Amino acid sequence: MTTTSKSISEIAYQLGFEHPQSFNRLFKNKTDVSPLEYRNSFN
Repeated sequence: MTTTSKSISEIAYQLGFEHPQSFNRLFKNKTDVSPLEYRNSFN
């Protein structure tokens, strides 16, 4: 996520999630931050 310009939704679809919200929820449950917050922490 930190080395691509793809959107979080595009990444979620590539990982096989039917709904990006499912990816966001799972990611936040595992890391305590949203995918976007995680990405922004590297910028």
